Amino acid sequence: MMDALWIMILNGLRHVQGGLDTVFSPLHVLGPVAAVAVIALLTGAGAKLFTRKFKTRRYRELKKEFDYWYNLKQQALSLQDTDPEKARELGRNIDQGKLNKVYYDYFIEGFLNNLLTIYIPVFSLMGYVNATYRPEALESMFGRPYLFILPWIDGRQYEIGAVFWFVCCILGFYIISFISAIILGRRRRSEKHDDNAFYAKAL
Repeated sequence: MMDALWIMILNGLRHVQGGLDTVFSPLHVLGPVAAVAVIALLTGAGAKLFTRKFKTRRYRELKKEFDYWYNLKQQALSLQDTDPEKARELGRNIDQGKLNKVYYDYFIEGFLNNLLTIYIPVFSLMGYVNATYRPEALESMFGRPYLFILPWIDGRQYEIGAVFWFVCCILGFYIISFISAIILGRRRRSEKHDDNAFYAKAL
């Protein structure tokens, strides 16, 4: 039974790889460097979109519960100026009673959600890149067993493989996305502040 199940899994993986080959093979005209970079960028963009759109029901419920208890603790801590001892006691009771447990459950559910929406897609496509653009395949398709040569400051030259380049492109995508989100957030806050100042003057 296990042998039959394993054969079914292998056949399924071969079909998936064949489908990905059909989708990504037109990229080969761009060369292996651009092909792997495009695959990495599409993987990162797809994982980011999937993460934004897909949240389990339990994750959403835990987020609401965590936000509720976190805001309640912030309200308790706001009594710090008037009654510091009572504020500390309330904050400690909230932590021990609910917030710590909710945060732990929220963290675990978030990790499982990201496992499904980020890690599995990224590592699956990385495995595909590793299998499709292995040195022997690169030699057969493009005439060299590497993507490109990276010269280093000590005079050495390093042959860059597909997996390393894929990881670099994924990291670059997420770094650029993170910086862009910060810049856009600041711009939106600045625009909102300018609009509020304009309406205040108008009133």
